Amino acid sequence: MTDRRRRAEYALALGAVAAGAAALTGASGRTWARAEIALSGPAAPAPVVVTGDDTAPAAFATGLAALAAVAALPATRGLARRVLGGLVALFGVAGLAAVWRGTRPAALQDLAADRSTAHGAVEALHVSALWPGLAAAGAALLVAAGAYTLVRGAAWPSMGSRYDRHSAPGTGRSSDPAELWKSLDSGADPTLDTGPGAGDRPADAHGRAAPSPATRTRHEHPKEP
Repeated sequence: MTDRRRRAEYALALGAVAAGAAALTGASGRTWARAEIALSGPAAPAPVVVTGDDTAPAAFATGLAALAAVAALPATRGLARRVLGGLVALFGVAGLAAVWRGTRPAALQDLAADRSTAHGAVEALHVSALWPGLAAAGAALLVAAGAYTLVRGAAWPSMGSRYDRHSAPGTGRSSDPAELWKSLDSGADPTLDTGPGAGDRPADAHGRAAPSPATRTRHEHPKEP
């Protein structure tokens, strides 16, 4: 698989997790149902509004956890990313279960009756299809994106992969202070080039590497003003 395809898969999964989490958290604060509580006498029924936070508080919590996973995915790699993908899938399952429990008519009627100050029976119940449906879609998207990350996430690039080549040990002079002091005691000049090719030049009487031909030329024939 090419690097371009890996990056495309990674971006798609990351966007799916972000979209699913946003759908869960956004839909939770909306009105999921409206109920009418019967009052005694000729008075009109009292309206009661039930939001997603009221009937399915776990949906908002799992959405927040999935949003945190959006920030954690770029910082992980290998097995850690696969484990995080499994957690995202579990967040989606928990969100689906919360939406299902929160949209049952019996649960909504009991909640509406508890929230009403009229202490009457629920005369009518109207359940919205938009916001609970959006929350369920977001949870399902988390399940799919998390499962895909669990299977394929180990092959995707990570946030620090582009900097890995800069962290490789160099071949130049040592930065250890003890080694520098040893070089000074032996008479070696630590400012001279000790990189590749330096060992091919002969040493002088003090054990220092002889200057390169280009350096000798510059010293022997200084540039005239």
